[in-house]
Amino acid sequence: MSALPQPSADALAQSARLLERIEAEIAAAGGWISFARYMELALYAPGLGYYSGGARKFGPGGDFITAPELTPLFGQALATQVEQVMRASAPAVIEVGAGTGLLAADLLLELERRGCVPDRYGILELSGELRERQFDTLADKAPHLAARVQWLDVLPERFSGAVVANEVLDVMPVHLLVSTAAAGLAERGVAFEADAAGVRRLCWADVPAAGAVREAGLALNLPAPAGGEYVSELNLAGAAWVASWAERLQAGALLLIDYGYPRAEYYLPSRSNGTLLCYYRHHAHGDPFLWPGLNDITAFVDFTAVAEAGFDAGLDVHGYTTQAQFLFNCGVLDCLARRGPQESAGYIRAARAVQRLTAPQEMGELFKVLALARGLKAPLLGFARGDRLHAL
Repeated sequence: MSALPQPSADALAQSARLLERIEAEIAAAGGWISFARYMELALYAPGLGYYSGGARKFGPGGDFITAPELTPLFGQALATQVEQVMRASAPAVIEVGAGTGLLAADLLLELERRGCVPDRYGILELSGELRERQFDTLADKAPHLAARVQWLDVLPERFSGAVVANEVLDVMPVHLLVSTAAAGLAERGVAFEADAAGVRRLCWADVPAAGAVREAGLALNLPAPAGGEYVSELNLAGAAWVASWAERLQAGALLLIDYGYPRAEYYLPSRSNGTLLCYYRHHAHGDPFLWPGLNDITAFVDFTAVAEAGFDAGLDVHGYTTQAQFLFNCGVLDCLARRGPQESAGYIRAARAVQRLTAPQEMGELFKVLALARGLKAPLLGFARGDRLHAL
């Protein structure tokens, strides 16, 4: 961890306050909390968590860069699919976790160019700091459309239209499962321990898996290596979130974009350490206990589980493919061609961004797109070629 940049004194003080809250919750719970609860506090504790505090998260000055930060071509291509969904349901969009607001601006401007601007564009955002950035971005890039945008605190009671969630599922709190040949299935959670000097610090602690975690974990039939352990994640929150949308979606589609695998690839025997990762100032590391509240904590998405949750809740699984194939199907190269002569500096920069979005060794294969829908009859354009539903 020595290679990581050091936080400021104010940031460390905020992290210390969050650590005190976490310690108090662990003590109140009898000395142990699930990792899912720890992750929830680290990311979303009011005023202190990573996404609810004031630290800059996106872009070069933050901790990571998402597709909309790379190029507006991502949103312009995505607009092809959003337009089709809206024309088949209702002229409304809800974006979940809108980051800096760049995707919202890009989508609105491209949908306007296509003559299909939504009547309403809702943004479901937990972070007050990000809401302010989103407002500023929209006021700067699409001021004439900003009045159509409204910020939401909770899921709507009913909704028809397109729901867009780019890199949302990966930051939902996950339970950690541990499978061993000797002890069977356990849940790895969080406790406190004291070192030789009496300094208390967070530590891992395993308990027998129970309840819904045990039931779901046993169904996965995780590997149990002889003489070792197999650790992986279980995203019950993601499945519940999809089911909540299924209760509300009257017509339209959820467009879910994230990094992940189908179940058969997610729980490979060779992936014995799971997929959990942390990000701080564009550095990836594996210690979720380092500076709570200052790091993003993520886990890859089990897209089979997400699709099953949607199907079980009454949604149709309309498509699953790689981000590269989805963007090509949605005409990202046509959007690129509008950038002007191929020898121009703007075109070359845009082409490099498209390569990063679509190249197999970059984001093209790692990121997937899943569509869950209700009331849509026509095949979705983003999955016209290269649909991998069979892999789920």
